[in-house]
Amino acid sequence: MQLTSLLFTLLAATAALAQPGQPGQVADLVVDVLSKPEECPLKSQNGDLMSMHYTGTLASNGNKFDSSRDRNRPFEFTLGQGRVIRGWEEGLKEMCIGERRRLTIPAHMGYGDRGAGHQIPGGATLVFDVELLGIKNRTPPKEEL
Repeated sequence: MQLTSLLFTLLAATAALAQPGQPGQVADLVVDVLSKPEECPLKSQNGDLMSMHYTGTLASNGNKFDSSRDRNRPFEFTLGQGRVIRGWEEGLKEMCIGERRRLTIPAHMGYGDRGAGHQIPGGATLVFDVELLGIKNRTPPKEEL
C-alpha cells in the first residue's frame, strides 16, 4: 500500500512539473536534497556570503555549460542581493554547510527567453548540482552550557 501511495505521489508531482511537448522543462523550481549533514547548526539566509561548488547542465540534453569544480575554485556570492539567477536565490535558502542539492530551474527563474552566451539557449531549463562549502560572514551559534 505504501509503495502504491509513493508511486502515485511521484507520478502526480512529475505530471505537475512537466510542460507537455517540451522535454526537460519544468514550470516551477525543483529542489532535491542529495545529501545533508546530520548536524546543521547554521542554515543559509539572505545576507550570507556563501562559498559554493556547482555544476550546471541543460535539462534538455545534459550538456554541461559551467562548473566551479573544473576550475578548482569555489564560487562566492552574497545570497539575497540579486547577483545570481532567481533559481539560485530561492533554491539555496535554508541550506546547511556540507549539504548537496540539485536545483532544476525553469527558464523564467534562470536566463529567460534570451539565454546566456552560446551555451545556454533561450527558454532553457537548467540543472545545477550544488554544494555549500561555507558561510563566510557568520559562525554557528555557541551551544549554551
